[in-house]
Amino acid sequence: MPKSFFEPVDMSKRSSENQETAHFLRRRQVLQGLVAAALPLSTSLSSPSFAAEKKNSLVVGGLPVTCNMTLPVSCVAKAASNNVAKAGAPRFEYEYSKYNGWPEIKESLMAGRIQAAYMLAPMVMDLANSKIPVKIVSLGHRSGAVIMVRTDSPYKDFKQLAGKRIAIPSRFAVDYLFLRKMLAREGMTPKDIQLVEMPPPDMPAALYAKAVDAYCTGEPFGASAQRAGYARPLRMTRDEWRNYICCVLTVREELIKENRPMVQDLVNLVQSAGVWLDQKQINRDKAVAIAAGRKYFNQDPNILKFVMENPTDRVTYGDLRMIRAEFDDLMQLSIEAGTIKKPVAYETYIDESFVRNLKPASILI
Repeated sequence: MPKSFFEPVDMSKRSSENQETAHFLRRRQVLQGLVAAALPLSTSLSSPSFAAEKKNSLVVGGLPVTCNMTLPVSCVAKAASNNVAKAGAPRFEYEYSKYNGWPEIKESLMAGRIQAAYMLAPMVMDLANSKIPVKIVSLGHRSGAVIMVRTDSPYKDFKQLAGKRIAIPSRFAVDYLFLRKMLAREGMTPKDIQLVEMPPPDMPAALYAKAVDAYCTGEPFGASAQRAGYARPLRMTRDEWRNYICCVLTVREELIKENRPMVQDLVNLVQSAGVWLDQKQINRDKAVAIAAGRKYFNQDPNILKFVMENPTDRVTYGDLRMIRAEFDDLMQLSIEAGTIKKPVAYETYIDESFVRNLKPASILI
């Protein structure tokens, strides 16, 4: 695992930035004594390939989460359409590069080692505000986050989680904002619990070992524990936050300037893949078979299938519109959480032109 996953949180630095973050525990502390039990999901990291890209070939970073499902579908659909394209037609190629943590994908995008990635929306806002030349060009999904507790736990509401340890992927994760919304409904704040930053693949094992009392993350890391029988959802975004957005397709501005047709083609594919995924269950089954492969998520297809069926709107993809009011709401929540210091102009981090010029792409799978 990357070194950053095992470094303890620097409490002194964080407390000066935001009083709430002083309540984050050291990850090393939390994982002490964690059982070395085999997870139902593969947690191995594959090192991204940063070979020089051809003009019409693009590496797109993503995490092995179902919120990113439109990405492997788009990669495979494009390869299929290239095989039947007429001679002389543009032949763009997209390669998925798997990461297991947001810090690493953020660093790769900042450094220009990759030109495109699925990113956390608040993280992109913060990067753009810090003069990193990136733009959100499409949503990647809707809903898909859960708050999980042990099946044998007594927890029914958040009042019972006072003082308990709850894992989140990152301070910038919209999962964290979801948790804050649920706490606020019961008159609580993050000060009433102990927050732990942890990569999502580690969360099911941490809950199993009772190293944490609950965790909030995107799928399939909730479904993996639920299907195994030792965890149950306490809350789901499908029930509590219907217009939830988290992972967004983000590209560097130089890619937009240098190869606008490629960016447009990728947005066409992602948006069309979303519609295709929500059209019928057989399409979702095909997507599961693709994403589960070693080239993509490298996960148990039965767990991905569980996400797609229990219930069928646990994660949705058909409505990938970028709505200013929803991003404004997300920003306000991030400001309240202290992860963004001040409002960021919508045009600073969003480029709507590709969605406005959308042309449906064929998903030949």
